[in-house]
Amino acid sequence: MGLPNVGKSTLFNCLSNTKAQSANFPFCTIDPNIGLVNIPDERLNKLVELVAPEKIVPNSVEIVDIAGLVKGASKGEGLGNQFLSNIRETNAIIHVLRCYHDENITHVEGSVDPLRDKEIIDFELKLKDLETIEKRKEKISRAAKTGDKNSIIELNLLEKLITIINDGNSINSSSLSVDENNLIKSMSLLSIKPVLYVCNVDEKNIKSPSDELKSIVSNLKTTGSNVIVLAAKTEEEINELDNYDDRKMFLEDLGLSESGASKLIKETHNLLNLSTFYTAGKKEVRAWTFKKGSKAPQVAGIIHTDFEKGFIKADVIKYNDYINFGSELKVKEAGKLKTEGKEYVVIDGDIINFKFNT
Repeated sequence: MGLPNVGKSTLFNCLSNTKAQSANFPFCTIDPNIGLVNIPDERLNKLVELVAPEKIVPNSVEIVDIAGLVKGASKGEGLGNQFLSNIRETNAIIHVLRCYHDENITHVEGSVDPLRDKEIIDFELKLKDLETIEKRKEKISRAAKTGDKNSIIELNLLEKLITIINDGNSINSSSLSVDENNLIKSMSLLSIKPVLYVCNVDEKNIKSPSDELKSIVSNLKTTGSNVIVLAAKTEEEINELDNYDDRKMFLEDLGLSESGASKLIKETHNLLNLSTFYTAGKKEVRAWTFKKGSKAPQVAGIIHTDFEKGFIKADVIKYNDYINFGSELKVKEAGKLKTEGKEYVVIDGDIINFKFNT
């Protein structure tokens, strides 16, 4: 998301096979474009080389390209209510900021100022949240007047959130208790979603970042935000190259080891506190997504609910051991395969074979 004409749809087209319309006028995108994007994964590629499976299934993330927001979006300006409701359904936000100057591409605010643009969007998200919270407060107030304890607790929290926003501050979910976070979860507040800021620059700033760009990135990072820098138009050019070697040469010329689009997809995975485990066999090598800190039975349930219900044990191979020894059999012979129980916390990169009762 972001203001109109900042490069959202251009970037979306680089990430997805779904070709969104991209043009030099506001509200070029009306309906949200949705793309299922495979997560670049060198570890998966290495496992495929060793196992030579019949089928490969990478991890994926669903990315939604939402139309540009403007001042007054929370009050319906520029179809704002419709666009904000699209954001409500997402788990995290990729906020694209225009950090390049081009007289041929209009800016709805008349000038390029990424930090101002960020504040405009942040303010609109807060205003929409304020509206949501106040509506909820009206409803809860009636129940609280009857003496219902849970309603009184929730009412106190809602008043606390209203004060935070009215004081010009952001609701920080990390400063709320677990119970408070559980209470506000159902409201799907916009301003507390995790955010990745994407500074969309020109090719010159990829090769040699200007002091202006460095200052913008530094300022964004002081708020604890995740930030990456990429050039959407350049990414589009890279994306149009069919040959892997041509893409690699293009990236090397820019001084990059991977494309910005590839980096962005990985960052969204991290932003959602997700990790990857693998299953590897001749029929299929597959990457699976799980929440960091999950235990073996929970992770088994991602494959199938029966795996979690009837969990017995997990045979675990560390990724580096699999690569070093070259096969599951050689890992076993070296005594590196570990059998883990219900309390085992799965680690990013684990290759697992689950045993369960049906």
